Amino acid sequence: QVQLIESGGGLVQAGGSLRLSCAASGRTSTSAMGWFRQGPGKEREFVARIRWSPGYTNYADSVKGRFTISTDNAKNTVNLQMNSLNPEDTAVYYCAAQITPTRTYGSASSYDAWGQGTQVTVSS
Repeated sequence: QVQLIESGGGLVQAGGSLRLSCAASGRTSTSAMGWFRQGPGKEREFVARIRWSPGYTNYADSVKGRFTISTDNAKNTVNLQMNSLNPEDTAVYYCAAQITPTRTYGSASSYDAWGQGTQVTVSS
């Protein structure tokens, strides 16, 4: 089992930055970690993914160049640095884990464990 706990959400003005963190714990090791988000009235969508080793990353086109996903292997934590935020980034952000290595990263069904979500609100 894998437990994921997110932190770092909040309210920020357009153009601002936020950093989300996700701490992973449990008896099962994971191969990759990702972030998804679900805005009001929208479906859950992929944001970014990183493999623990060797650290390959994938991003949704909507966040490329603005968001950066990274890991702190010593702390078993994955971070999402979000810059140049705009109101369209308002959503509940979910951390997710993949246990079995896979090339699939954009589909929520390919993830085995989920955090409880953290709210990010960007005001205009």
